[in-house]
Amino acid sequence: MAELTEIRWHGRGGQGVVTAGKMLAQVALDSGLYFQAFPDYGPERAGAPIRAFTRTSPKPIHRHCQIQEPDIVLVLDPTLLEAVNVAEGLKKDGVLLVNTDQSPAEVRDIVGFRTGKVFTVNATKIALETLGREITNTPMLGALVKATGILSVEELIAQTRKQFGDKFGTEVVKRNVEAVQRAADEVREG
Repeated sequence: MAELTEIRWHGRGGQGVVTAGKMLAQVALDSGLYFQAFPDYGPERAGAPIRAFTRTSPKPIHRHCQIQEPDIVLVLDPTLLEAVNVAEGLKKDGVLLVNTDQSPAEVRDIVGFRTGKVFTVNATKIALETLGREITNTPMLGALVKATGILSVEELIAQTRKQFGDKFGTEVVKRNVEAVQRAADEVREG
């Protein structure tokens, strides 16, 4: 694992961007890593573009600022590809993961990210089919850990069971685990 992994999340208010960043941080903590997870938004309304940030490291993290040059960028809402420069500052060898039915090559053309790796997963379809709602954060986490290897799918599934079990009951946990696993299985690289 890298000494420090910096992740920037893009989505819209109400899509679970902040929750996903926090959940990834919790998985990192349970795996013995240090973490930071924080949002970047003000009084935006639901549907407004927002960002969130997550850092993970095997060593204590002493940076306390927004992430300007992320290693990984996740985009939960594909309409942001043409509305926001989601690849801004993304390291040349970075990873871009987008919720879309488009191919990684199509996303690469849209955002102009010519280096690094681009992954896509249709997290919206997975969420609708497994959760019955367009909540894409859980499938995006599954695609993230599979695409990058920063944590294992098994660690994420264990955290999903732990975090959701007390709040939502076994059926919701089962559906979220299915969403994680499907996204991990269906993520595409190009």
